[in-house]
Amino acid sequence: MAETFVRTVHTADLTPDQRAAIRRLLDGAFAGHPDGAFTDADWDHTLGGLHTVVIDGDEPIGHAAVVQRRLLHGGRALRSGYVEAVAVRADRRGQGHGAAVMAVAERIIQGAYDLGALGSADAATGFYAARGWRPWAGRTSALTPDGVVATPDEDNGIYVYPVTALDLDGELTCDWRDGDVW
Repeated sequence: MAETFVRTVHTADLTPDQRAAIRRLLDGAFAGHPDGAFTDADWDHTLGGLHTVVIDGDEPIGHAAVVQRRLLHGGRALRSGYVEAVAVRADRRGQGHGAAVMAVAERIIQGAYDLGALGSADAATGFYAARGWRPWAGRTSALTPDGVVATPDEDNGIYVYPVTALDLDGELTCDWRDGDVW
């Protein structure tokens, strides 16, 4: 039986084959997902930070990435560890692999950022809440090329992992990016 282990690696240190294997994992994990497939923009959002990968033999079966983003709150620009592309291969779900990648992501956030943040699918909110992630109760917005624009469709879907004191009822504004801004 192949050995299963957790590895954390920066995007820059992934080989092309490793990147391709992670992308295949994410495409498969999000196929048929009620919130939509894993897009090229989603993949782009996943790159440039630290990837935590559960590997069985030489195949990735679980993944989460922490990338740096700036979030505006209470008149401050906060350094945020934004969690992207949390997924476990369908046949390996319910075995603790999601918890394993999130435990590493949370350790990274606690050691390097003002807060963690992520946009959660409805089906995953209980998972994140049980881990200490808190739903953002205030309004959300994005700093777009046209200025600050409300993102009401994201209200109630953004979760934060506070490292510093935050007013969870205040406004939270994310930096701009192509595709889903949150």
